[in-house]
Amino acid sequence: MKILFFSDVHGSPECFDLLTERIAEFQPDLLALLGDVLYHGPRNPLYDTYAPANLVDKINAYRDKIAAVRGNCDCEVDQMLLKFPMMADFTQIFDGTQRFFLTHGHLWFERNLPPVPAGTILAHGHTHIPEIKTLDNGITVFNPGSTTLPKRGNPNSYGTWDNGVLSVRLLDDGQVFMQEKTG
Repeated sequence: MKILFFSDVHGSPECFDLLTERIAEFQPDLLALLGDVLYHGPRNPLYDTYAPANLVDKINAYRDKIAAVRGNCDCEVDQMLLKFPMMADFTQIFDGTQRFFLTHGHLWFERNLPPVPAGTILAHGHTHIPEIKTLDNGITVFNPGSTTLPKRGNPNSYGTWDNGVLSVRLLDDGQVFMQEKTG
């Protein structure tokens, strides 16, 4: 299975347009949306391309491929506009024996791990900082970064899972930014 992970779109149709180019190139079986879809959030700047109403139809076009979780900036009004379920705090998906625990990252993260077995990939956003790190307990923490509002000087990014390899990729051109073979 090929999975494309993305998080923290925060209402940017322009950044989502770039992501659709990467989706067309990668041809994933599943899109894992790790929260914070429409609203920019009170701690984030209001940027020039902020237009959540213009994002709704674009992202809904992928509804049949999306597995989504709720971010700390997502609410019931967002769910009324989006044509895929996105209000759960977490979901799990499996690629063969590989377990992915999808969450936004404001509830479960490296210092507050969910009750999952070793070998699980904990995929989350929230920090807007890309990361791939396997902990001593065997859980891999994976953050694809943010498509829209990267932090700490990181680039706009998204993630992929392909044949046992986790990657964080640059939104602009799809090039690998960081990568780790798992399992």
